[in-house]
Amino acid sequence: MSIAVPVEFADEALTAEMAEDLAVVEAALRETSFGGDEMFAEVSRHMMEAGGKRFRAMLVLLAARFGDSRDKRIVPAAVAIELTHLATLFHDDVMDEAVMRRGHPSANSMFGNSVAILAGDYLFARASRILADLGPEAIRIQAETFSRLVDGQLAETIGVRPGVDPLDHYMHVITEKTGSLIATSDRFGAMFSGAPDEAADLIAEACLRIGVAWQLSDDVLDVASTSAQSGKEPGTDLRQGVRTLPVLYALRAAATTPRADRLRALLQDGDLTDPALHAEALSLLRVSPALAEARETVRTWIAGARELVSRLPDVPARAAFEALCDFVITRSA
Repeated sequence: MSIAVPVEFADEALTAEMAEDLAVVEAALRETSFGGDEMFAEVSRHMMEAGGKRFRAMLVLLAARFGDSRDKRIVPAAVAIELTHLATLFHDDVMDEAVMRRGHPSANSMFGNSVAILAGDYLFARASRILADLGPEAIRIQAETFSRLVDGQLAETIGVRPGVDPLDHYMHVITEKTGSLIATSDRFGAMFSGAPDEAADLIAEACLRIGVAWQLSDDVLDVASTSAQSGKEPGTDLRQGVRTLPVLYALRAAATTPRADRLRALLQDGDLTDPALHAEALSLLRVSPALAEARETVRTWIAGARELVSRLPDVPARAAFEALCDFVITRSA
């Protein structure tokens, strides 16, 4: 089974090793998630075959390069991380009432909400079972991460509370929902490879920032990209009324011009499911200072990650993390 490495690294030997290890993770992931009840296996198979870049598994494997990457605990840790991520996707699609996932019908639209929720619970349980064999520290970290995932989802579901800055609320949501699991991916890789505690802490914090920047770059892509670039229809979040970073910046902009005022009016009160109004809002947002400000925010988060990465040991994996920083900036440029 051949698995492409989600990010292209300059070191060809490292890329080849990562591809081989990802293939091992993929095989173990399928064996684990397809086991047990036939219905759960069918639902899991549907989600698995919808694709996915195994980005978090790659981070486990990459962080392990700061220690003994052949440690037998690395692959199970990567599998547990991916199972956790897949489980959150099942639950997210139910809560979002999504009908598609990566260009395929979502599990909830095919099997119903109850089955999708239970399938997500099943994958969480499988992840926990794997981590139980890896020791109490793994279970503790998973529990803390799961708590953060739920906290982020709850905050997103409830919405902005009175007196809370919408931008602060949004950054909290994506830090908990996206950044926390990415940080844990790298912590597991470093920890189970026997890397020094200082390196594990640096990697986890750097990748928390990379994870947040990755989500913010998605926000930029949703506004700025074409369908060919992003793989989805531009302005999807805008149409659904999701206030992502460029929208939040546009709404809080101090400038008062006919263009800025019209954009704010559309974002606040316009029916953006209407094709004409959606196209107008998207066009105005693309040329607004808010989009440039969002790109600058991505660069700020990546600069923080890059500074932490620069303090890691000078091995090929460090250059790979630097390439990952470059990739996030490039995709949102």
